[in-house]
Amino acid sequence: MDISPELLISILLGVGLSASVGFRIFIPLLISSLGAYFFEMDLNDSFAWIGTLPAVIIFGTATLLEVAAYFIPWFDNLLDTIATPAAFVAGTVVMAASMIEIDPMWMWTIAIIAGGGTATLIKGSNTAVRATSSLTTGGIGNPIIGAVESLLSVVLAVLSLFIPVIVGIVVLILLFIFGRKLFRWFRKRNEAESAA
Repeated sequence: MDISPELLISILLGVGLSASVGFRIFIPLLISSLGAYFFEMDLNDSFAWIGTLPAVIIFGTATLLEVAAYFIPWFDNLLDTIATPAAFVAGTVVMAASMIEIDPMWMWTIAIIAGGGTATLIKGSNTAVRATSSLTTGGIGNPIIGAVESLLSVVLAVLSLFIPVIVGIVVLILLFIFGRKLFRWFRKRNEAESAA
């Protein structure tokens, strides 16, 4: 696979958008749709439909419903059970849509591993934070967490469109650090269970 500067930038854009999906599924899809519709953001030819007016309307409606749903305590935990697998799919889609001039085999391989993996990892950690909040605050703290997640999703998606290289690199570094910590946590937990 030949990696051109344009392809590398599009991959880093996809990583940033996929990370944003980990906070909210439809916000990065809406922002990608708006970017393609109004600012002629480059999309993979197979995903040109994302830049159409019907897609803008559908993603806008879905975004409003998703953001509103996360302000309902306990319902947000139920929504997370559906949102985690959906984040994998959406992360894969935004990653694939952002990659231009690439062989489909490589596009889907990178999209599934980097896009779906990034979105799922972040969504999983957010789900754990919300579950902890539900247990410790009785769900009262969840709307605050929901608002912060929505804000992070918007900021990350917008910055990904304008400075994809910086955002993509920062996300990859954070994922590496978080992944190492998560690996250590699982290893310690397994050792504690084995010792018991």
